[in-house]
Amino acid sequence: MVDREVQRYSHGELAIVVDVSDLDRSAEFWSQVLGYDRAGGSSATYLSLIPGDGRGCEVLLQRTDDRKVGKNRLHLDLRTPDLAAEVNRVRELGATQVTEEPIVEYGWTWHLLADPDGNEFCVLQPPAG
Repeated sequence: MVDREVQRYSHGELAIVVDVSDLDRSAEFWSQVLGYDRAGGSSATYLSLIPGDGRGCEVLLQRTDDRKVGKNRLHLDLRTPDLAAEVNRVRELGATQVTEEPIVEYGWTWHLLADPDGNEFCVLQPPAG
């Protein structure tokens, strides 16, 4: 296993927690989308995903019976040089595309998608140049 280099903030470590209904399904989806690996250990409630090279922010999946209602107040942005290719790739992995047409603002172009639990995330292409 690769040495783990945690993502730090000024007072400790940073992790992103995503509420899900099915840990295995969500781990499969997010590990493929992000290129992350499942970390050792498992429980009925939590499953940790970490970058394959050991550097970066942990994504902690938290199983909950609560249903998602309304818009996320926090979401992931996947920034890519090829918007169409990345949207197609994550859709093939099980994402649902929410926006029909791309959103364009300040030179950024993006689509809103949802993971298998309905958690929204964006796939963005930065401005040219």
